[in-house]
Amino acid sequence: MAQVQRMSRLMIKTLRDDPADAETLNHKLLVRAGYVRRTAAGIWSWLPLGKKVLDNITRVVREEMDAIGGQEVLLPALLPKEAYEASGRYDEYGDLLFRLQDRKGADYLLGPTHEEIFTQIVKDMCSSYKDLPVILYQIQTKYRDEARPRAGVLRGREFQMKDSYSFDTTDEGLAEAYQLHRAAYIRIFERLGLDHRVVSAVSGAMGGSASEEFLAPAPAGEDTFVDCPNCDYAANTEAVTYKVTTVADASATGAVEELDTPDTPTIETLAAHLGVAASATLKNLLVKVDGEIVAVGVPGDREVDLGKLGEHLAPAVVELVTAEDFVGRADLVRGYVGPQGLEKVRYIADPRVAAGTAWITGANKEGVHAKNVVAGRDFEVDDYLDVVVVEAGDPCPKCGTGLQVDRAIEIGHIFQLGRKYADIFSLDVLGQQGKPVRVTMGSYGIGVSRAVAALAEQTADDKGLCWPREIAPADVHVVAAGKALQTELALEVSEKLNAAGLRVLVDDRAGVSPGVKFTDSELIGVPKILVAGRRSAEGVLELKDRRTGEREELTVDEAIARLVADQG
Repeated sequence: MAQVQRMSRLMIKTLRDDPADAETLNHKLLVRAGYVRRTAAGIWSWLPLGKKVLDNITRVVREEMDAIGGQEVLLPALLPKEAYEASGRYDEYGDLLFRLQDRKGADYLLGPTHEEIFTQIVKDMCSSYKDLPVILYQIQTKYRDEARPRAGVLRGREFQMKDSYSFDTTDEGLAEAYQLHRAAYIRIFERLGLDHRVVSAVSGAMGGSASEEFLAPAPAGEDTFVDCPNCDYAANTEAVTYKVTTVADASATGAVEELDTPDTPTIETLAAHLGVAASATLKNLLVKVDGEIVAVGVPGDREVDLGKLGEHLAPAVVELVTAEDFVGRADLVRGYVGPQGLEKVRYIADPRVAAGTAWITGANKEGVHAKNVVAGRDFEVDDYLDVVVVEAGDPCPKCGTGLQVDRAIEIGHIFQLGRKYADIFSLDVLGQQGKPVRVTMGSYGIGVSRAVAALAEQTADDKGLCWPREIAPADVHVVAAGKALQTELALEVSEKLNAAGLRVLVDDRAGVSPGVKFTDSELIGVPKILVAGRRSAEGVLELKDRRTGEREELTVDEAIARLVADQG
């Protein structure tokens, strides 16, 4: 049985003011309440209360992973680079990788994720279809060299993650493992008390096909997602697709006509000069894809989502052009580019630039634009890709209703990887027919430390943290209001609660005012607060619900009975 945690012996220091560098709620409150301390940029030390919360989340994750047949392992964080070179991710991750050498000059990295290593282990351990299917998982520290670590533990360079991997001989087996993980993730986040959405996503550097994210709506979130108020459609904005439409007849549109438009290199200046809506113009953004110049056309009132473009074109590297790229290119006139005059330039267009649509766009001459430029008549589109930044009100791809846009924290991501890594490492097993069968894989991650931050963001109020019971550092926070009699009663009740199976934190600090203790109890955020106060001599305590603020006076026996009953 765990002992009563006495604050007089607890390594904790609460703060009245927010840290000077804190921007997000979780950063402010986790530091102020004594859960974490910053060690370096993006690197955090978990103090006793914070470690308890982290361990509680880990326990829930472990229980649900075990329930679907997952087998827990622990792989090294320090990894040789060869496996990641074989998969191409040693270069694809770029500056996100922590790279180092040992004393002999051999190259290593700190693991950002472990698909390669898990694949090699299964290749070594499994030789027959009888050895599969198998689900392996670990809960471990990961490392990514974020350029701008921020938002407290939400975006760190070192973080706790659960990653699991399924190995099957058939696509049907992979689909079953994927659904097992999906259901387990929903149970995990429900137990943690996290408000979450399951949304369609892109696979990114992970590769594979089917992919879904688990997002916790919060203003501090770095992900943007959409959901439809009319149907069940929900997706990360990078995964939203807009169907190509075709204008049936453009015969009424006149011939291309050039317009004198001096000093109008931007859509705003052009629209103002001509007195037209920005949506009537065609914006042409020049980028380099693996060093080759590519033009991307979108309606003038929309912005190009470079992240979405990069996902469409991965693993190619996409970057904006520079002034040097215009040198020696007479067909590229900065601020006045039009698709009808480009030479040897691949032209990608958003589906809204459909065949038959007419536009005002650059004429490829300084100070000149052209109108009546028709897609499919005056220029050809090489590829249609949905590349605009999604906006509220855009039509739902499923039912056409205007979409809602919100911000969220990514707390989980599941992928049907397929045979990408099995192909790279030749992961085969002997099949039922006596012939080699290529294994198919799934990859499934949960941000354990991110879940702490997400819960802090979602559940805190103006007084401090307000943890759900499942992951709180204690079930009840007993506060001794200050006098010896009150402290004696608080300790006595704490021991009785502990004996009844409750996790107890008791504020028995001497020389600390009742006001500070009450403020700290609300800041720390344990679900129930039990106060030994003014009626202690009568054996009467005050029980407070941290979330609702409801209070009632109870005898010691009544308080214990109530708290035990509340645990279910």
